[in-house]
Amino acid sequence: MPFQSPNRILVTGGAGYIGSHMALRLAEAGHSVTIVDNCFRGHSAAVDALRKATPNATIAFEKISIHETDRLAQIMRASQIDAVIHFAALAYVGESVERPLDYWWTNLGGTLSLLKAMESANVRRLIFSSTCATYGIPVGGANSIDESCPQHPINPYGAAKLAAEHAISDHQNAILRSGGDFAYAALRYFNVIGCDPQGRIGEDHRPESHLVPSCLLAVLGRREPLCIMGDDYPTSDGTCIRDYVDVGDLCAAHLAALQALTACEALRLNVGTGRGHSVLEVLQACERVCRCAVPAVRGARRAGDPPMLVANATQIQRVLRWSPAVQTLDESIENAWRWMSTNPKGYD
Repeated sequence: MPFQSPNRILVTGGAGYIGSHMALRLAEAGHSVTIVDNCFRGHSAAVDALRKATPNATIAFEKISIHETDRLAQIMRASQIDAVIHFAALAYVGESVERPLDYWWTNLGGTLSLLKAMESANVRRLIFSSTCATYGIPVGGANSIDESCPQHPINPYGAAKLAAEHAISDHQNAILRSGGDFAYAALRYFNVIGCDPQGRIGEDHRPESHLVPSCLLAVLGRREPLCIMGDDYPTSDGTCIRDYVDVGDLCAAHLAALQALTACEALRLNVGTGRGHSVLEVLQACERVCRCAVPAVRGARRAGDPPMLVANATQIQRVLRWSPAVQTLDESIENAWRWMSTNPKGYD
């Protein structure tokens, strides 16, 4: 049977961008939330903002590394955790090419540590933050990617996430063979944008390489002009095309997966809109929202970037009855701009 609400949920990486938005959604849905984050790229101030936004919710916070297996298990047992949503990871494609060992250590090694802790604490439900980067370049130049597409990542970020998916699957299979129960969902994100519409929490990466916040920070004069990394791709305007899903819709997908998981189930689902937008189209949307030009220069391609990544999201719509509520780039960017223009120094 699926889990019934409310539940006790552990959120790894819950002080980061997506993790904090997920924790907010869980708290608002009546769940008890325990956040673990080492704050390497997350922010303890984001947890403070969460508690302020949901004063009647239970939000615990442990500042620890995902590699502290025994401590993780202790926290799960003490908090009587029912399920884990695993966001803790490094997530920069270019950086993964330059520092592959860090990505294997964090994204695969951290997941292995988490699985060991879950096994020790007898926690049997996991929602895993995966990525479309596990697919690499679509075979045959396909315009959209479904879950049956071959997974041939072209950068260490995608490769480590794919290895983590395999590890979770192997772990589940071993438990099922012994007559036990373990269920998980691997949600393969496409590009995530936007912020809480009420401006209670936001997006604050350091360093910042994501397209939308980079555009907005350039407008605010908080960073150098945006560098368009490659304008000679085989696309309509020469820039990379990506599928952009709003962070609120992404959180709704996680909540739907958590509620839908039944005993021994394994879900592998794309989370995207099915619509692609080029870098230049996103830049133009930012200019519409900000009502001014985005300072930008053109540069060379970034290592590890496929020309086009767009989701075929029909399976998640069928399995979880999920579909994106936010239909335009402008709406997501307006929410991001609302938070960033109010908090130009981020959580500082």
